[in-house]
Amino acid sequence: MYINMSVFVDEFMQIIYLCFDSINCKVHLKKKHKQAVFKNANNPKFASLSFKFKKFHLILVWIMATMLLFAFAIPSKETISKHKKLQLSMPTEPLLNLTAETTSFDIKWKHVDIKKGQTLSSIFDALNLSQTLLYNIVHLNKEAKQLTKIYPGADLAFNMDDSGHFLQLKYRISESEELFIKKVDDKLVSEIVLHTTETEVKTANGTITGSLFNAGKKSGLTDAMVMKLASIFAWDIDFILDIRAGDTFSLIYEKIYQDGEFLHDGRIIAASFTNQGKTYKAISYDDGNGWSYYSPEGRNMKKAFLRAPLNFSYISSNFNPKRFHPVQKRVKPHRGIDYAAPRGTPVFAAGNGVVTRSSYSKYNGNYVFIKHPSGIVTKYLHFTKRKVKKGQRVKQGQTIGTVGSTGMVTGAHLHYEFVLNGVHRNPRTVKLPKASPLAKSKINAYLSYATPLLSQLDSISVTRIALHQPKIAKKES
Repeated sequence: MYINMSVFVDEFMQIIYLCFDSINCKVHLKKKHKQAVFKNANNPKFASLSFKFKKFHLILVWIMATMLLFAFAIPSKETISKHKKLQLSMPTEPLLNLTAETTSFDIKWKHVDIKKGQTLSSIFDALNLSQTLLYNIVHLNKEAKQLTKIYPGADLAFNMDDSGHFLQLKYRISESEELFIKKVDDKLVSEIVLHTTETEVKTANGTITGSLFNAGKKSGLTDAMVMKLASIFAWDIDFILDIRAGDTFSLIYEKIYQDGEFLHDGRIIAASFTNQGKTYKAISYDDGNGWSYYSPEGRNMKKAFLRAPLNFSYISSNFNPKRFHPVQKRVKPHRGIDYAAPRGTPVFAAGNGVVTRSSYSKYNGNYVFIKHPSGIVTKYLHFTKRKVKKGQRVKQGQTIGTVGSTGMVTGAHLHYEFVLNGVHRNPRTVKLPKASPLAKSKINAYLSYATPLLSQLDSISVTRIALHQPKIAKKES
């Protein structure tokens, strides 16, 4: 829309002429009624007439000023015509690359379950991808070369088009790093994507009615977290033999999230376990040499010997000096404990020591003997495979063999013996050497750190008891 300036000026001048006529009229009236005005100056009617004249002039001036501003504010027809011809120059490349922000969740990934013995070459063959492509990928740069270190269970995934041609792959290098190899304009490019993680601190408690794993699940714990809990107290409790219905546990632990999704369990910050009426407590603490677990008094939970040399399954035979042997059909002392477990289950060294025997016999099958300090010898029988040799030094928790059924046995199990100064002792009840405490210079700092965590553990236990009280009261009423 525009205004013709010549028409506007003509109309505007006519208004001006009318204004001047009005002014002349006013002058004429003043001359004609001059005497009356002065004679009747005090008359209210004449004073009102004078005020109206003044108001009329003010309104007239305001109208004229507004029309002038309006006229100069609106562009002419020529100006508008010029604007219509004006074209904006847009950049050929977008200012914001939205493609770069596209998340991997929008891409269809084909995940590969990498198994033991599987290679990148066999994976590419299974996906009908060429070995030339594989060679170009692993030789792209140092980042891509990390694919050659792939391991069983690693997170590897491919993205391909509808024709099965390679578009990209991703490989989780670590918890915080992910490698992407992409095909862009027939060229391979690599990129390392960093992922941030969030830690949530949770609490849990439970009472064992069947198995520890079932109690853990009821409390919202994963099997992996239950295993962590058991490993903390493995020097004090044989979780295969000693667990009873009514045992309780409480813990403060971490859950790790990434991109809003649960990633894995974190560290157990503090935990307590009551077994057959006796309560054990542990606090995770870094004394400057890494994280470890300590008792409320500051003693390391790790001791010289584990109560059990493997961490799951069930007991088929307790320590019994007068046992009827199922194969030889006669009473024969059974100087150890049999741990029935699936064939191939890893067996650990109960403590640090030196392997004195690693051999095979008709009765023992594949067996390993380990000599420890303080006159202690541990014996492990009926292995499927032995993982250590005579004379080799081993550390506590090191795998020395796998459960089997070699020798004179009726089924797959581990036979474990504990010998102190030449005398067989019950591994369940033998008193083990106490662990060394924290240095005196670190005790005060540890106690300051541990005290509030121990209080929180106690409050979790109190909450659990309070939740059970109504049920008990109902039964008694």
